[in-house]
Amino acid sequence: MLSFKFLRSFVLVLFLSASLSSCFSRYIISAKQVRKHYALKKIKPTEQIIKNDTLSLCIASVGADTLPMLLLIHGAPGSLWGYMNLMDDEDLQKHFHIVSVDRVGYGKSRLKKRRFVTSIATQANALLPVFNLNKSAEKVTVLGRSYGAPIAAKLVSMVPEKVKELIMVSPVIDPEKEKFYWFSKWGRNSFIQLFLPGEFNTATAEKYSHSEELKKLLPVWQNLQIPTTVIQGGNDWIADPSNIDFAKKHIRSKRAQYIFLHNAGHMITYTHLAMIKEMLLKSQLFQEKITSVDLRQ
Repeated sequence: MLSFKFLRSFVLVLFLSASLSSCFSRYIISAKQVRKHYALKKIKPTEQIIKNDTLSLCIASVGADTLPMLLLIHGAPGSLWGYMNLMDDEDLQKHFHIVSVDRVGYGKSRLKKRRFVTSIATQANALLPVFNLNKSAEKVTVLGRSYGAPIAAKLVSMVPEKVKELIMVSPVIDPEKEKFYWFSKWGRNSFIQLFLPGEFNTATAEKYSHSEELKKLLPVWQNLQIPTTVIQGGNDWIADPSNIDFAKKHIRSKRAQYIFLHNAGHMITYTHLAMIKEMLLKSQLFQEKITSVDLRQ
């Protein structure tokens, strides 16, 4: 007969696994959910894999490839389908070749012999092949959300001549403000990880390396010269709202603007889609002379 101690431990593991999975389930979209979402839609993103000897990079794209590219980089956990509302927008489809990527370690994107990729530089380097898909005469607009924001910044620093604009939404960029939660330590337990989605385990590995990785990124902020927009919510429970203050302090470029939404949470690309669209489609409304915007929404 199974001992009470064993049963108690087993129940605890199941409880923790269920709790950990539910905490971030909103950021993980299953293949079944994707199929259901696009079942009746006329326009559906095209999914493809970019491959070389060491890399498999999954992307989904919509819009003519001769249009200016809008590159979307997700956070942790997350997937390329986390930007479905942007990819589905008819106005954006008419003006952009929208490309959303699975970062390595998520979805179908992999680096050979690497289970987790915690290096921001390696994550960014893996995205470089996407620029080869830009068939327009325009430079690429890069948008990164949450943990994807510093990766977007590093990527931009590698090929500034190919980038028109960098947009960082709900960025996690301050190495001194990395947030940990009651469940964080349990997510590192190798046995509990057996019961968790792979994306969650990847996100946990990134979290415990993130602060040190962000410290390596400090020179990038100082040398960032392309037009950059930082958008932060005041009620963000994942990215500390003070991340925008870090950006103001360390981004030396005069071509940067900062938007603070007092009542917004973490998922600004969903809750403030109209504002994101306006920025992308009518950039003349956000001139370089604007250095700070404080919207009480």
